Amino acid sequence: MKEVVIIGAGLAGSEAAYQLAKRGIKVKLYEMRPKKTTEVHSTNNFAELVCSNSLGSNFITNASGLLKEELRQMDSLLIKIADETKVPAGQALAVDRDGFSEKITEILKNNENIEIIYDEKISIDENKYTLIASGPLSSEKISNEISRLTGSEYLYFYDAVAPIVEFDSINKDKVYFASRYDKGEGEYINCPMDKEQYYHFYNELINGESAPLKEHEKIKLFEACMPVEKIAERGERTLLFGPLKAKGLVNPKTDKQDYAVVQLRQDDKDGKLYNLVGFQTNLKWGEQKRIFSLIPGLENADFVRYGVMHRNTFINSTKLLNNTLSLKTNSKIYFAGQITGSEGYVAAIATGLYAAENIYRKLNNIEKFVLDDITMLGAMVKYITEEKKNFQPMGPNFGIIRELDEKIRDKKLKYQKMAERSLENLNKKLNI
Repeated sequence: MKEVVIIGAGLAGSEAAYQLAKRGIKVKLYEMRPKKTTEVHSTNNFAELVCSNSLGSNFITNASGLLKEELRQMDSLLIKIADETKVPAGQALAVDRDGFSEKITEILKNNENIEIIYDEKISIDENKYTLIASGPLSSEKISNEISRLTGSEYLYFYDAVAPIVEFDSINKDKVYFASRYDKGEGEYINCPMDKEQYYHFYNELINGESAPLKEHEKIKLFEACMPVEKIAERGERTLLFGPLKAKGLVNPKTDKQDYAVVQLRQDDKDGKLYNLVGFQTNLKWGEQKRIFSLIPGLENADFVRYGVMHRNTFINSTKLLNNTLSLKTNSKIYFAGQITGSEGYVAAIATGLYAAENIYRKLNNIEKFVLDDITMLGAMVKYITEEKKNFQPMGPNFGIIRELDEKIRDKKLKYQKMAERSLENLNKKLNI
């Protein structure tokens, strides 16, 4: 029977393993945890969400929402499980973090076509079909092996994780429940600040002590996961247009818009845990407790997880990969997930599915699977495989999709038309 080796049981690897197994392909799925851990994983489950528990908007007029809808049409296991384990989050698809990964782990473990090997994969057989989905937290040994295989130096950036607090420890007298612009059913906890409270918090934040980074490594922060203290350093009002913006929220206790607002989002199914939205950080843990306790409502909050900052790694996919996500120099070696520079949870799932589809077709001498760049997935693959001078990780966005033939000024209407065109094109492709 045909066999494929998959390295890494994260989002991309888990989705790919399922897609290949359901098509009758034997999969050897390597996962180094729990034998070897990382600085951010906290469980031994597959497809663990180590940063936010949100997969972004569910609206197709949002790029992430459109990509999720494309994946639903393509029978994505992980999006199906995300829908089954969702927690209240307004227009976003947020999940019970543990329930999500536990379900996926159980499904893959019980699949007769998947052999799970709990070990660190440190060598790659170039004659075997292999999907490398080791993620941005690839171990040093596999990173060296990939570097040898590709003959390419890694690019890198630093990513950061937000803290999580216990719901019961939040002072409910100082906060209120609401969704921005009333989009949703008031799922977010909002911690309001007046001007004096904001500037006190701001000054403590920018003067907080950060955890040390390795001196020999150049710090290269990725914009989408910029630590909150780094955002603050850009100017004393910058946070008011970012994670502390009050626009779209009216405090029911005053019937007015507050000067600043910190939002918390439900992180588990039972609503016992909430994460601080946009509060990725590299502050020392003691400093996080001290400074974030200045936020109204969090004075006595119990932090079950503090934010951490870690090195994320990705290859220069635009020079290395073709449009099936296989190496240009070896059609048996494929890459998927954030290691390709496809940024974000949903993009990782999508590239895992996409690579698996092409591996299956390659094994069975079927025409390769390539989507047009009028679909979000097709545009993502084009972005990470079309050679460019300065390659940086990119998440799904309408800026990379081919423009419409007609000019539409209204952005929402324009994105609606793009989304409809995308789903219609994908339907035709899937029905071939």
